[in-house]
Amino acid sequence: MNGPEIHVEFAPELHLFVAGARRHGATPLSTDGVSTLGHVVESLGVPLTEVGTLLVDGRPVPVAHVPQAGESVTVRPVERPQRVPGAPLRFLLDVHLGTLARRLRLLGVDTAYESTDIGDPALAARSAAEKRVMLSRDRGLLRRRELWAGGYVYSTRPEEQLRDVLDRFRPDLRPWTRCTACNGTLREATKDEVADQLAGGTRRTYDVFAQCTACGRAYWKGAHHEQLEAIVERALTEYASRG
Repeated sequence: MNGPEIHVEFAPELHLFVAGARRHGATPLSTDGVSTLGHVVESLGVPLTEVGTLLVDGRPVPVAHVPQAGESVTVRPVERPQRVPGAPLRFLLDVHLGTLARRLRLLGVDTAYESTDIGDPALAARSAAEKRVMLSRDRGLLRRRELWAGGYVYSTRPEEQLRDVLDRFRPDLRPWTRCTACNGTLREATKDEVADQLAGGTRRTYDVFAQCTACGRAYWKGAHHEQLEAIVERALTEYASRG
């Protein structure tokens, strides 16, 4: 680009997306004079899903603003909690976020997940068709225009991923109401109803069961229940009371 020169400054929260030279205050940038500010920001590496307010010479502007020579641009991160249009809040996760998907489902959050790589176009189309927030670490996927909404997953650690998503989007938490395998809703079930899924020891030891209304999977308070309970209690303590 060799058109009008502007100055761009990114908030610290967005520094991981931009080149090192642009992490130290406002830096000059030559534009082509026709591209929107949204396009300019994305060309520098920042998905618009992560951008909050855009300021030009201190005043808010839309992403469709076309920068003019001499303007000073400040790019702020998305505000938290982030309000997403429409209800209820639902998510779609890509193939790399299976553990996060299971933990969100454990908390009762409607979370679709693709266990195979169906490709960015299909994921974006599903996000739009089902009005789901696309969560991914793939910046290219998050730049697709057809997405309903999206969010970058900043960490590679499931514990940190879960905290980040809960802090950012504040979904309603209804633990123990969804199937962690398929996202279906759970109902109470008798031992006889799920007997074909129980080993002898389980059949003798447990009396309280739930079953997925979609895939039929049975649930009970087994050996890993304490670990799951800890995840639930931590999430409820930190986020259930926040508005």
